[in-house]
Amino acid sequence: MNYLRMFVGESAWVQLDANQTSVRPITLYDGNIESVLEEDLGLLEAPARLYGRVWTGGPQVAIRYYAAQPMNGGEQIPICAVARLGLGQLRKRAESKPGTAILDVPRAGVYTVNEFR
Repeated sequence: MNYLRMFVGESAWVQLDANQTSVRPITLYDGNIESVLEEDLGLLEAPARLYGRVWTGGPQVAIRYYAAQPMNGGEQIPICAVARLGLGQLRKRAESKPGTAILDVPRAGVYTVNEFR
C-alpha cells in the first residue's frame, strides 16, 4: 500500500455498485461487488474499478475491497480498504430482505486500512 502512496486512513468517493450508478435507493446483495472509484486514491487514478465483498447481516452493510483495476490498462492491484459513510448512512432500510441491503445513497467513502477486522 505504501508503494502506491496509499496510507491508512486515506479516502476517496466511490459509486458503490458499478451496475447501479446514480440510482436511489440501491440494493446490494451478499457477495462480490464491483464499485467505481470517483477520485484518485494515492497513485490509483480515477476512474478505476474496485473489487470486494458485501456483508448485509447486521444493521449496516459492510463492504471490504481487496483489489483495484485501473481503467488505463494497468495491472490489477491488491488493496485493503473499506466503504464508510458517517451519520449511519450505510444503515440498511427496514424493508431489506435477508441477504440484501437497500440503501438510500449510491455513494460512500472508501478508506484504506492496514487489515480487515
